[in-house]
Amino acid sequence: MRDYQQETEKRVAFIRDVLAAAKADGIVYGNSGGKDCALVGILCKRACENTLGIIMPCGAQRNYEADKTDAEALAQQYAIATRTVDLSAVKNELCHAVGAAAALNNTALVNLPPRLRMTTLYAVAASENRLVAGTGNRSEIHMGYFTKWGDGAHDFNPIADLTVTEVYAFLRHLGAPGFIFEKAPSAGLFDGQTDEGDMGVTYRAIDDFLLTGNVNAHDQSIIDAYHAASAHKRQMPAVVRRP
Repeated sequence: MRDYQQETEKRVAFIRDVLAAAKADGIVYGNSGGKDCALVGILCKRACENTLGIIMPCGAQRNYEADKTDAEALAQQYAIATRTVDLSAVKNELCHAVGAAAALNNTALVNLPPRLRMTTLYAVAASENRLVAGTGNRSEIHMGYFTKWGDGAHDFNPIADLTVTEVYAFLRHLGAPGFIFEKAPSAGLFDGQTDEGDMGVTYRAIDDFLLTGNVNAHDQSIIDAYHAASAHKRQMPAVVRRP
């Protein structure tokens, strides 16, 4: 049986080592009210009292309703300091400014909120000598289901090796509230958006493939296509090398 208590202690130790090496005074992370940020927040709080979660609504109505309510409830349950930064007006201004130079397509538009949120986190981190904690899980990373230089950016990530299935199991062990397990995984990019709806494959199928190698041909084709197309997201930028 998996020893989640031992795993928790190891991850907490990892976080403390990263903070000590950077001589950082604290941690900041994006608190969207979802499963991944819940686990990251709990682990970071155990490792460092000076952990701060930022709630960052950015246009979608659910950002101001269910996401915000759940984020606040999580923070209260685990005594995590919370601040809110509304980025909707910033997004609108940026769209207006950039729209004068290029016709923004849907890909550009849905990637703006994650990048604005990461800009916000790094601004807070730089101002208060904090490190930015990443909240991406192994399943998302394998699929490339994250925004490059957005939610894919961070100083450290304590859950990058955990699949979605494992994240849920970890949260059950840690006593996370029920709503975490009831809501469909979503980046909250726009109203009605879900991860699995976007990708066309379930996290259960992705996780079965990653953990056991078992997958049907249809799901395998989707997983392979996403993984191949997103290879650049998992690599450092290409640079010229001196011969």
